[in-house]
Amino acid sequence: MTSLNGPRMDANIVVLGTDNVGKSALIVRFLTRRFIGEYGDIESLYTHNIVVDGREQTLNIWDTPYSQDLSSESLMCEKRVQWADGFVLVYSICDRSSFNSVSRLLQIIKSTKDFLGFEKMPIVIVGNKRDLHHRRTVLSEEGRLLALSADCQFYEVSAAENYHSVLMVFHGLMDRIRESRVSVKKLAGIKGIVKSMSAVFARRRTDSL
Repeated sequence: MTSLNGPRMDANIVVLGTDNVGKSALIVRFLTRRFIGEYGDIESLYTHNIVVDGREQTLNIWDTPYSQDLSSESLMCEKRVQWADGFVLVYSICDRSSFNSVSRLLQIIKSTKDFLGFEKMPIVIVGNKRDLHHRRTVLSEEGRLLALSADCQFYEVSAAENYHSVLMVFHGLMDRIRESRVSVKKLAGIKGIVKSMSAVFARRRTDSL
């Protein structure tokens, strides 16, 4: 199936963060434009169809509870990295420990990705609850520096007050996923050319002996 400007693209996105940072509120705001403030600590999988730049896209969004047990989180991360095309890591600008948890999650994702032999994993870091800036304990610059050090995108948003900024988070991640897939295809093409050339040269050396 094709859209106006190219083929349909499906993507799996995992949303991670500690309790009470607004993960579920962020997702539901994106899906419905509505803000709902209270959620239980439950695991949910949402499917949503959108059109971005003329491309029809299906997003599968996995809202996952956070485990304080890092060994358990590491085991779960392998399953998530295998399933995901990209991650949204959420912290609250009013909660320093939630920001520290995002830093740990980045390390777990990177080590899991490297262990599994995956290419670069698109990740977006989101500082939520910008509307509560008077209770801020994490500076915007800290979020930007963390994202820069991990080669991630960074957004500061208020799921409670602003739909457009939440929309930008998911559209930005979709752009990174698309770029990542193009890079992987190019790399596979280059590897194929190198392999073919190596085979030709190997035959020539054999023929000349």
